[in-house]
Amino acid sequence: MKVLRIGAPGSERPAILTDEGRLLDLSTLTTDIDSTFLASGGLQRARTAARAGKLADLPLGDVRIGAPVTRPGKIVCIGLNYRDHAQETGAPIPTRPVVFLKDPTTVVGPRDTVSIPRGSTKTDWEVELAVVMGKRARYLDSPDEAAEAIAGYTISNDVSEREFQLEYSGQWDLGKSCETFNPLGPWLVTPDEVGDPQSLALRLSVNGVPRQHGNTENMIFDVPYIVWYLSQYMVLEPGDVINTGTPAGVALGLPDTPYLRPGDIVELEIAGLGTQRQVLEQA
Repeated sequence: MKVLRIGAPGSERPAILTDEGRLLDLSTLTTDIDSTFLASGGLQRARTAARAGKLADLPLGDVRIGAPVTRPGKIVCIGLNYRDHAQETGAPIPTRPVVFLKDPTTVVGPRDTVSIPRGSTKTDWEVELAVVMGKRARYLDSPDEAAEAIAGYTISNDVSEREFQLEYSGQWDLGKSCETFNPLGPWLVTPDEVGDPQSLALRLSVNGVPRQHGNTENMIFDVPYIVWYLSQYMVLEPGDVINTGTPAGVALGLPDTPYLRPGDIVELEIAGLGTQRQVLEQA
């Protein structure tokens, strides 16, 4: 099942996208795709209502798609989680997950404009598989327990300003938390439809030039391990988002470091999870 939120920023409406391409209105079941909805079995209720034909159709016009979940309580990110990405940046291969947090206010829709921060010269891209939590995860006993806590998967562009991230501070937060720096979506796809999260192709291009082409099978730490690991150090709540890392091909690792400029167009895709497209503008 694919769940999404459509409409103007701040006024999104919850919906289901069917295999036939119909949009079904979820607003009779919930006002939003949020922590309360996810924690209370909302996805299963939505599936049941859709199968029973109890949801009205919505028009398929040129409507904005928002992030598939409302603003998360937290965005937890895993850095350097692909060997080729660690190597291209000159970093050692991690022996434990590299963890950092990203400001939840960075979340925007998958086709919304992304702002290059004032003073930025090194704004970069990162296509990533994002995990959305559906249940509370606290001190999980093993990675095997992770699957029951996951609501689904979506696409994240972990936009980063490398000078802010690597040169201005000993931590990464300054370069990761600028406004609009986490386009999310277009859909939240439930695990039964995704299948194996460790066999998904990821691609990203800038102005039509292919830059990233990887596969989640090459993660150093897989999704179940990441969820288990994080649960040992923080409580993961329904609606929280985990960005699981990016493969090689970011501007930081390219010979000519072609960082993003106003007017550039970034296009992302993950197999089975849809596509994103962002135009860059100056903040």
